[in-house]
Amino acid sequence: CHYCDFHFSTNFKQKDALVLALAKELELRKTEFKNTTVKTIYFGGGTPSVLSIKELDFLIQTVYKNYKVEENPEITLEANPDDLFQSKSLHLKNNTAENVSLNAVENLTDLNFFQQYKNIGINRLSIGVQSFFETDLKLMNRAHNASEAKKCIEEAVKYFNNISIDLIYGIPNASNQQWLENIQTALSFGIPHISSYALTVEPKTALESLIAKGKIDNVNDELAQEQFFILKDELAKNGFEHYELSNFSKPGFYSQNNSAYWLGKAYLGIGPSAHSFNGISRSWNIKNNIKYIKSINENTLPNEIELLTKNDRYNEAVMTGLRTIWGVSLNNIVSNFGLDYKNDILKQSEKFIKEQLLYIEDETLKVTTKGQFLCDGIASQLFKID
Repeated sequence: CHYCDFHFSTNFKQKDALVLALAKELELRKTEFKNTTVKTIYFGGGTPSVLSIKELDFLIQTVYKNYKVEENPEITLEANPDDLFQSKSLHLKNNTAENVSLNAVENLTDLNFFQQYKNIGINRLSIGVQSFFETDLKLMNRAHNASEAKKCIEEAVKYFNNISIDLIYGIPNASNQQWLENIQTALSFGIPHISSYALTVEPKTALESLIAKGKIDNVNDELAQEQFFILKDELAKNGFEHYELSNFSKPGFYSQNNSAYWLGKAYLGIGPSAHSFNGISRSWNIKNNIKYIKSINENTLPNEIELLTKNDRYNEAVMTGLRTIWGVSLNNIVSNFGLDYKNDILKQSEKFIKEQLLYIEDETLKVTTKGQFLCDGIASQLFKID
């Protein structure tokens, strides 16, 4: 996609080796979570829907074999409409895990592949729609078209009740009326969760280059802000809770996986460029598939580790807290960091409270509706610097 600055590969030559390396990394790192119960499993980062049913099941079973997993964990698959729209034969043809016992998928060749996903334990889909308009999809260089997006959701809701879709606002030349129609189209499917992000121009992306060459208009922050509030209002009318800056959910359908990030819980990231957090340190894997596979096959974790300072952990608590419905608990700040940190955040917050961008409720610092679109910038001004 023109706006993407994540690690990605369009070469499938190493796919089999990569899947096996993912499984091996899970095995190598099992001691890191030996005292932890896994509550969520999330296939994300790009397009894991290009994996076959057998490969997905192989990886899920590897988690169960090496970790303590709670009963009925949330298991999410990120997917693009063009993958979900393809025939089931494409999802069964890969033989990476052919020699692995895959009881759950033995007799699935005649089943709809949404049912196949359910049969291997996946119970939540996150579908990267981004827009229901062809002009938007072409501008962003998405692989699917509007018809595929609609048809795959129509089929998905027959099998899953826990579905999220991604939508992007602030797209050049996309009017507020067009954005409203995007939202209304999404709502027409009865899905319970929407993640929505402003289009941003990241360095060294195709989008940045196209804007610099004058082939695409630059993003308009004022338009993006208008569309953010249109989104808030329209979803609120339809019973959605705005529980994180970019995430809206019907009651009972918050993303358990992503909520763990925002609440500061530990997580383990597997694969090239994946990040992990254990409450004390953060680590991230190398952004190179070949080097990643080679290292894993040599029983060496290809990662860098950063030991977080007290200020690092405090700053993250402020950043993630302000983005959520839960806010920043001043009592937790005292418990985890000390009274000086509470006094500091209260002092630094004064001007934002006067400007009605922040407020305090029940010993919790929160962002006002007016301040939400400016949330990350406000948070950065509350940070403590080493």
